[in-house]
Formats: sequence, structure tokens, C-alpha cells
Amino acid sequence: MKLLVTGGAGFIGSNFIRTILSKHPEYTVTNLDKLTYAGNLDNIADLAEQPRYHFVQGDIADADVVDKLAAKADVIVNFAAETHVDRSNTDAAPFLKTNIFGVQVLMEAALKHKHTRFIQISTDEVYGDRLEGHFTEESKLKPSNPYSASKAAAEMLVMAYGRTHQLPFIISRSSNNYGPHQYPEKIIPFFVSNLIHGNNVPLYGTGANIRDWMHVLDHCRAIDVLLHQGQLGEIYNVSANEEHSNLEVTHKMLQILGLPKNRIQLVEDRPGHDFRYAVNAEKLRALGWKPEVDFEEGFRRTVEWYKKNLNPHLHYVWNFRLHRAEEQRVTARG
Repeated sequence: MKLLVTGGAGFIGSNFIRTILSKHPEYTVTNLDKLTYAGNLDNIADLAEQPRYHFVQGDIADADVVDKLAAKADVIVNFAAETHVDRSNTDAAPFLKTNIFGVQVLMEAALKHKHTRFIQISTDEVYGDRLEGHFTEESKLKPSNPYSASKAAAEMLVMAYGRTHQLPFIISRSSNNYGPHQYPEKIIPFFVSNLIHGNNVPLYGTGANIRDWMHVLDHCRAIDVLLHQGQLGEIYNVSANEEHSNLEVTHKMLQILGLPKNRIQLVEDRPGHDFRYAVNAEKLRALGWKPEVDFEEGFRRTVEWYKKNLNPHLHYVWNFRLHRAEEQRVTARG
């Protein structure tokens, strides 16, 4: 199989490429990545000399670049996306361009070159939040922010191409991922980065918001299953059913790092903040997939990995939480 993986220099994409090349020695992978702020070739530096791997810097919204690469592939697995909710709340335009128009460009190329599968990597955030129970693949979509709305719109477009143009698609909706190589704007690497640099961590609201956590390698194994066993035209939730509040996750980080709880700084909650994500992944489990990484052990290894591998130049300073916390301090002084 010849795969075109988009966004493969990012967190999940880089782990997926490594998983595929390791598990399937006869497969080749072309990695198309724009290398925005969240893309980092260091994530896949160990693959640079791999003869079955090829990297191309480019934008999925560039039809010429995509067409040339799709002509040499059998399958597209699309990880490329703008994903940071806070950024989308401030400037939605890049999210619309990449997450919607970019997907349309990829699908046109997949149709033109008669690809056997088009895998759209989506998110559980398209459902919005719920206080009790779990979303299934048939649940109503109700996104709460421009990021999740753009991912939901992309899904609608993919399904429309499936019905009208017979695009052989599969959509996956994953819960929160954790693991190595995540850009330090997301809660685990961001908080570890702040803590090891001597800063407090800005936690939204009371920290009661709940997320469903899954190790990135379990997610990659799930996509591998969908690539080979998923039914075309179907949607699959991907979840390890590990629900933890943001406060609980932060306490776990502090415990692993041997730091006191007073390093937490509560800041004003972000607009439209989803309270709880929870999806039912029984449809995927019926294909034989199940999570393999124990949360407690996987989380500990992840925190320790960031402690060892976060370079000073990756310390994420520009962050809405810190900015909002500083505004609050200025207001209080005034």
C-alpha cells in the first residue's frame, strides 16, 4: 500500500507514520506537511533515511502539490488541521481554509486518482459536550467553537462526496490524545513546560472540565485497524474511556514532578468551554481494537518524556491563559 499522510510532522501524524512503517514493512509513506508552528521535522527525524518514507513540505489546500502526490498513492490519511480552540476563537479563518477547503482539495485528488480509501481524522469535539452518558456515531453534531465547527463541516463535506461522487471514505472521531511529540500549547506539554521553567500553570475555571484521554499509540493502532478493516462510508468513535477532569490531570502532573498543588493558578474560563466529552467506541472495538496503554503508566511516561525533551525554545509563551491571567492581575491592581 502507498499512503499519502497529510500533517505527518504533527503530533498524531508523526506517531502514525512510525506505527505504519514499523508494522507494515511492505508499505510506503509520503508525508505532506505545511510545517506550520505545530509541525516539527524533529518529530520524525528518525525516519529521514528510511527508504520507504518521503517528506514533502506543502499545503493541503494547494491543488497542484496534492495532485502530484496523490497520483503516486493508493490511500490518503488526513491528519492535517488547525486544532487549537483558543486560536480558533481569536481567528477562525485559517481553520476554515485548512480544515474545510484543504479537505475538499484532498478529496478531489483521491477521486481523480481512484484511491481505495480516504481516511478523515476528526474529533469527538464535533458532538459538543454532555453531562451524562456517551455519544454514539449517530448522535447529533453540535460543535461549540470555530475549530470543532470546521471539523464538523469537513465531515459533512466528506459524507456528501461519498454519496454524490462515491468517495470511499472513513471518518474517525477521536477523544483527547496524549503522548510524546505534542506541540506545547495543549494542556500536558504546556503545563509540564511551564512547571519545569518555574512558572505556575493557568487552569481554566475551576478545572472541573472532563476529558476522555487515550494514548496516541492506541489511536494510531485504531486508525491502522480502520485502514484495513473499517467499512467504507462509516464513522467510528475512538476512545479508551479514561475520563479525568483537567484538575485531576494537573494534580497527576504535579505529583509526578514532585511539585506542590499551589503551582496551580485558576484563571477565567474561556468562552464556550465544553464541560465534558465522552464517546462510545463499541463499533470500533467490534473490529478487534482495544486500548493497550494503561493510563496511569502511559501518563507518567508522557510527563517524564516532556521533562527530558522539551527544549527551552519550545516553551510556549504566547498563550491565552497566561494573557488572561495577566489581564486579571492588572485589573485587580487598577
